Amino acid sequence: MRRLLHLTHRHRSPATNQALGLLLAFNAGAVNAGGFLVLQRYTSHMTGFASQLADGAVLGQTTLVLNALGAILAFLAGAAVCALLVHWARQQHLRCVYALPLLLEAALLFPFGLMGAITLGWHTPFAVPLTVLLLSFIMGLQNAVGSKTSGGRIRTTHMTGNITDLGMELGKMLYWNRQAARHGAVPDATAVGVHHNRQRAAMAAGLLGSFVLGGFVGALGFQRVGFICVVPLAALLFALSVMPMRRDWARWRAIVWGGS
Repeated sequence: MRRLLHLTHRHRSPATNQALGLLLAFNAGAVNAGGFLVLQRYTSHMTGFASQLADGAVLGQTTLVLNALGAILAFLAGAAVCALLVHWARQQHLRCVYALPLLLEAALLFPFGLMGAITLGWHTPFAVPLTVLLLSFIMGLQNAVGSKTSGGRIRTTHMTGNITDLGMELGKMLYWNRQAARHGAVPDATAVGVHHNRQRAAMAAGLLGSFVLGGFVGALGFQRVGFICVVPLAALLFALSVMPMRRDWARWRAIVWGGS
């Protein structure tokens, strides 16, 4: 219970950042993969949408441009809302700084899980169902949480950076450090051996594994039971958010009711 309380606390440690990052990566993988089965789009894949925006503009296909623009703006809005909530909580001296964006994510996932099939028919000016914009917003919100808690070192909704980090650390690990002089040459006293960062490699591998595992669970869940499989994910985020916020109850009363 205490560990759950500290996952969204304002005072961070590498252990809590890693635990929260792994949990959010699992959640992102589940929502992303499950959403693809329904929408045929990976709603966290902003690189793809940025390329689609350029392709659509060159090909003169307005629908492609609008699709990409809507997803990018929704993702951008999610990240911006996360920053607003976090900085507001800091200014109010709340301890559960990172609980607010996760509570919002849970609040958005609950109706999506219960009424997701209905929102598929709700059209938007961006020529995509409201569901696409909703999931993109959620992915932006969540990715910003991981970034804010870790100072930009943890990304939970896209794996490009994590795979890159893992590859670089593997390259360092396989590098052959040889300090012996060749042909009587004097070794360079300033030469520094190449050493891999075991913690960084483990973090990147863990995030990738959690994302893939979440994707497997999400895809299987959407395939077997449909949108309702998102509800347990929302419940977990809700629990992570509400329990820490209870510790700030006195502060909340002062903010909402002016200390009465």
